[in-house]
Amino acid sequence: MKNIKTNRLLAAMICLLLAAVLLGLPDRAAARVYIDINSPGLKRLPIAVVDFAGVAEGTEMADIIRSDLDATGLFVFINKNAFIETATAPFNPDNWKPLGIDAVVKGTAEAEADGSLGVVASVYDVVESSNILKKKYSSKKDLIRPLSHKIADDIYEALTGQKSYFSSKIVFIGQDGDRKSLYLMDYDGQRMKKIVSKGDITMKPHWSPDGKKLFYSSLRGNKWGIYELDFDSVSEDKLYSSGTTDLAGDVTQDGNYLLFSSSAKGTPNIYRIHIGSKEVMRMTHSDNIDVSPSASPDGKSIVYVSDKSTVPQLYIMSIDGTDSRRLTFEGNYNTTPEWSRAGDLIVFSGREGGRFHIFTIKPNGTDLKQLTDAGNNEEPSFSPDGRMITFTSDRDGVKGVYVMTASGEGQKRISPRNIRAFGPSWSH
Repeated sequence: MKNIKTNRLLAAMICLLLAAVLLGLPDRAAARVYIDINSPGLKRLPIAVVDFAGVAEGTEMADIIRSDLDATGLFVFINKNAFIETATAPFNPDNWKPLGIDAVVKGTAEAEADGSLGVVASVYDVVESSNILKKKYSSKKDLIRPLSHKIADDIYEALTGQKSYFSSKIVFIGQDGDRKSLYLMDYDGQRMKKIVSKGDITMKPHWSPDGKKLFYSSLRGNKWGIYELDFDSVSEDKLYSSGTTDLAGDVTQDGNYLLFSSSAKGTPNIYRIHIGSKEVMRMTHSDNIDVSPSASPDGKSIVYVSDKSTVPQLYIMSIDGTDSRRLTFEGNYNTTPEWSRAGDLIVFSGREGGRFHIFTIKPNGTDLKQLTDAGNNEEPSFSPDGRMITFTSDRDGVKGVYVMTASGEGQKRISPRNIRAFGPSWSH
């Protein structure tokens, strides 16, 4: 009897172990990555996006999705006039193989009873003759662009296994005449709107990690102040003012602290303020100019600008202000650094050949790369996934907001030409 109980116990334990192992195994279909974006030998994926069937907006949606995917530099498209398969026909891999297509996006869009738009989008694997993604969406008809960005987000994640940036926002400073205001737009420059129009001078804004708040400096009544804009309550509050020059910097990834520089004790030094309690802590204590702080994603380090080596260079210190070390040794004026969300790169603006250009460098000081070569290029900011950078450039005669890949490809202006635009910041 004892042996029987022991055997039963062993059998039960083995079953539990097998179950644990099986549960721990990845779903091969779900885990498949069609594009390894981290591979040094990355090849672009041939993909077809068919105009969505149904309402007239289906063509517009497909165009937006194509534009989103194309902007990444990860996909290859062919002219849709070469498509054999119609939008309403069932997916048939044999219609796509002769065109060299690996993945196909199809969808239907229909008006619903409440006046909204119902969409079903699918992604097919041509080689495996399988359905990679099928998802239903619903949106108001006047929100076609954000809906299309959301669908593109899901397609991108299904094919790469990574989150995208298509639904993200860029905030920037726009000057129309003598007045500077804060503007908000989609990552591709569409749906731009003015959100703050106060103060004589407004400096580059910074996002909270949850995307619900903005922090920026503004000169009002001849006094600098750091302001907090809450999107949920649609309210603006003054977070800090020393009566001297106070310039907002980065928000730590936990959302608790805003880094900033202040001349409260003489020359500008780095400080941090607890956003909730408004308790202020000084981070650097020097007679040098220390400005432009940006926190690492792990919350352990800060990259900032200092002239302690006679000219502005980048330095990295611990989050408590200790263990400062010099990061950049090339160029005679390096400024406005920002850490990527992954923590693997720092982007900044540096003077080279009499002009400012955008550079990236690893936090250990290696792999310095110059990304721009036309005009003056400043104030860079990473996209949420770190694969794109927005920046200011005057290459066409008037300052504007531009975007490019993190390797410097696909540089294009996204802000309108009728306003002077600068100080862009990409949402998390």
